[in-house]
Amino acid sequence: MEWISCTIFIFLTLGLVCAWRVLNWLWLRPKKLEKLLREQGLRGNSYRILVGDVKDLFKMEKESKSKSMNLSDDIVPRVSPYIQQCVKIHGKNSFIWFGTKPRVILTEPEQIKDVLNKISEFPKRNNKIFKSLASGLASHQGEKWSKHRRLINPAFQLEKLKIMTPSFLTSCNDLIGKWKEMLSSDELCEIDIWPSLQNLTSDAISRTAFGSSYEEGKRIFELQRELAGLIMKDLVKSFIPLWRSVPTTVHRKMDEIDRDIQSSLKDIIINKREKALGESTTNDLLSILLESNHKEIGENTNNKNVGMTLDDVVGECKLFYFAGQETTSVLLVWTMILLSRYPDWQHRAREEVLQIFGNKKPDFDGLNNLKIVTMILYEVLRLYPPVIGLVRQIEKDVKLGNLILPGGVEVFLPIILLHHDCELWGDDAKMFNPKRFSEGVLKATNGRYSFFPFGGGPRICIGQNFSMMEAKMAITTILQHFSFELSPTYTHAPSTMITLQPQYGAQIIIRKVDT
Repeated sequence: MEWISCTIFIFLTLGLVCAWRVLNWLWLRPKKLEKLLREQGLRGNSYRILVGDVKDLFKMEKESKSKSMNLSDDIVPRVSPYIQQCVKIHGKNSFIWFGTKPRVILTEPEQIKDVLNKISEFPKRNNKIFKSLASGLASHQGEKWSKHRRLINPAFQLEKLKIMTPSFLTSCNDLIGKWKEMLSSDELCEIDIWPSLQNLTSDAISRTAFGSSYEEGKRIFELQRELAGLIMKDLVKSFIPLWRSVPTTVHRKMDEIDRDIQSSLKDIIINKREKALGESTTNDLLSILLESNHKEIGENTNNKNVGMTLDDVVGECKLFYFAGQETTSVLLVWTMILLSRYPDWQHRAREEVLQIFGNKKPDFDGLNNLKIVTMILYEVLRLYPPVIGLVRQIEKDVKLGNLILPGGVEVFLPIILLHHDCELWGDDAKMFNPKRFSEGVLKATNGRYSFFPFGGGPRICIGQNFSMMEAKMAITTILQHFSFELSPTYTHAPSTMITLQPQYGAQIIIRKVDT
């Protein structure tokens, strides 16, 4: 009988330990964190068990997406209604509950600068639901991130971008040719440019990432686009513990697509690139990455931890695709929408393009001399940043300004709120005014950390120059051949689908111009 008593005692002890851990996770720890935040003057809703504010957040965003808005650039109420409401009610440094975790909203430029620069104290939040879509450098931490950044960096140096410029031009000329074929006899037509621009940037990243294998690369992008749609469909339930492990139809489809993407990438890497190492030099992103990796391993033959594994390279290729395509297509679509609404700026941009290039092919050096086009792109990134906010986690207690943020808290950097803040940008903050960037970003921001569409600090997007160069090439070639205006059928509905996209497309009337 003694062994039965011991067994019962062990099970009771284990049960009590498990019950305590669940109670601590569901209630005690969140309430302790809430108390610590309130003691420092931070305000927010009281914690609600398990869901926190997530249910209300998604409900408000769903309601905002159900209707369009006036033709205005004051898009925060539609794109980020819950965060805006929270800041309005509780103050600029407030917090919301994302499940069991409090998420502190930071709106002071100096605080944001500290968070983005102190990457060991404020590491990126590892969101597993997005890992299948874009892993690689964006998801790594610590030493692994440093190693990958060092190995990938050669692919994005300016001399490499200069070599890739003809590939951008080829993709842009294909787009121009397709649009010309659609023109009516009076040389105009109405086009939903959003799919066209997605195809353009998909083609461009396919050529620049995989060189001669770009057709196979385009298929991978189609799979990633489908996967992104499934992820957004599942996002509302992602805060439920172990939800991703439940074998739902959506999860099985996501896993199937992910396996297909990985298999296709491995085929490209193994059969088309690694066999070519040591032969004639190629300058697509994958070749440069593999060459950098090969060199690293060759110089450190006694260290098994150097270089990237095949799976590591696959992860970086997935990131090349998703980040490279998404950021630029979003930038281009809002640029064309805004230039359609502001024909005087479209005219000024075209005059600059024709002055520098005429009807000749745009080149790297000329694109770097585009001042007005660059001002316009910066202003578009301010009003319509591709990513509207960044999340960082806190693992140990950390000091941030006059705050002591406890481990277990997250911080949210609301890019779109800062980009639209009248205190930071002036009374015209919610209006399109590229002139504010006439003397560069530093002057426009008065030296404050209030403009960060590509993130910032050591983890600033490694592909920002790539994206800007591709966008300049696309806008330049379009301005050389077409003028454009909004169609009466256009519905203004900015919406976050991982990135900030036009919910109902972008219907534009294009006209051929004589150059």
